[in-house]
Amino acid sequence: MQSFVYAYRGGLIENRHRLSLAIVDPAGKLLAHSGDPHLTAHLRSSAKPFQALALYLSGAVERFGLTPEEVALACASHDGTPRHVEVAAGFLQKLGLEPSALVCGIHPPFSRSARKALEHNGQKPTVLHNNCSGKHTGMMAAALAMGESPEGYEQPTHPVQRLNLQTLRDLSGVSDVPYGVDGCSVPTFVLPLAAAAKMFAHLAAPETAPEPYQEGLEAVYRAIRAHPEMVAGPESIDTVLMQKVPGLIAKRGADGYYGMALRESRWGPIGITLKVEDGSQAAREPAVVRLLELLGPLSPEEPLEWRRPLLKNVRGLEVGWLEARLELRWA
Repeated sequence: MQSFVYAYRGGLIENRHRLSLAIVDPAGKLLAHSGDPHLTAHLRSSAKPFQALALYLSGAVERFGLTPEEVALACASHDGTPRHVEVAAGFLQKLGLEPSALVCGIHPPFSRSARKALEHNGQKPTVLHNNCSGKHTGMMAAALAMGESPEGYEQPTHPVQRLNLQTLRDLSGVSDVPYGVDGCSVPTFVLPLAAAAKMFAHLAAPETAPEPYQEGLEAVYRAIRAHPEMVAGPESIDTVLMQKVPGLIAKRGADGYYGMALRESRWGPIGITLKVEDGSQAAREPAVVRLLELLGPLSPEEPLEWRRPLLKNVRGLEVGWLEARLELRWA
């Protein structure tokens, strides 16, 4: 079974974005798939909920009195709204660190309204607007709680990154987990889709994970569910889907990757990973919406801009649209 997102222009197909996906239970059993469920792919930011487990494994949550909102920000690819920046700044202050300690770099806020506000006020974005600022702050918190210097926390040899690597090994069941360098300079991990989906299934059902991770997984799940606006923003698909679908954890990753944990489904708790193989971000969203419709928790009648997003030219004229057609093979 193969699935595509089609880009239409003038009523005719212009581009075909092929995707692969895997749906598994917490034991790692493949329930359904499309394309290659064992396609190896970089998780990119979809790994953040599992990287945030270092906050619990290291004792950083207790040491620094971290709130669920701050934990959710550590899992975030946030939109750089004023609230995101405020929480990130407060998180850093608890650690006794300045924004200059962050090595994630500076980019404009993802949020359109936040970008316009900065421009209107003649301000430039800071490192706190980086969508990964919460994750990086969390990594430094874990380093300090482990008795390590936060300097060089982004390097694969740093103890906090070695802890993250071991976490992914244990939760995925894959002993050899390659990695590269992510857009924010920390390691990005590579796993087969089904193995990564198993991690999300553990997030949906923490009691099925290895014992050392159960408490952290449940806490991360609860933090994200309590503060979905911290994980992305009111203009972004992750937050909107989690607000509409009970029990859902939705986490985007760069270059067409997406991961989900669904606590309540007709198959019990499940984990889902999806990769648009050419890396298209635009094609990813309609695929995610269509998949949730097929699985049942999202109504096709629910108004969502990502179901059939319009394509516009530089003048703002509507010239086409994107449409997902998914075919699932059930085990």
